[in-house]
Amino acid sequence: MVMKELLRQKELLRQLIHASGVFIVVLSYFLKPDALIIIAILVLLFVVLLFKLDKRYNIPFFSFIFRHCKREDDERGFIYFFVGIILTLVIFQFNMPVANAAILILLFGDSASTIIGRKWGKHKLPFNPKKTLEGSISFFVVGLVLALTQVSLLPALLGVFLGALTEAYSPVDDNIPIPLVSALVMSLVIYLI
Repeated sequence: MVMKELLRQKELLRQLIHASGVFIVVLSYFLKPDALIIIAILVLLFVVLLFKLDKRYNIPFFSFIFRHCKREDDERGFIYFFVGIILTLVIFQFNMPVANAAILILLFGDSASTIIGRKWGKHKLPFNPKKTLEGSISFFVVGLVLALTQVSLLPALLGVFLGALTEAYSPVDDNIPIPLVSALVMSLVIYLI
């Protein structure tokens, strides 16, 4: 029971760090997309460097974070996380509200699905017993609320819905396809409907 609680606290800390990527959305109100892309790339390179140094040296603050937040089976998750954000900014910089909505869906929808699904998830999803209905619903609700801060209702609804499906059924690390699928769907709705 103690081990289960420690793993839950570790995952909560990991998801809070995941949500800290909101700084990209905040900066988008002050900087051009090119500057955001450069900042995200620099942060990614900095974290990769720290991760490599951490294997040899104890780096105050960062070593603690790496040791307490890294999943045993996921050494590259943070790379995929930043790649998803960077690709979203590169591809969808022509419409920053869509890019921001997609990034917020990734940051908070994905975190909510993990936290709620692991703590209260009881109903396994068909075709993916590692995911729960409760986690997917929390992804949808949290993602929708945040997407609505950037785009109107219909693009937000469809973007979050397909983002939740992507989170639940993606065969690859979901940090890349969630924002890309969400942004693509929102863009199509905005420009075609």
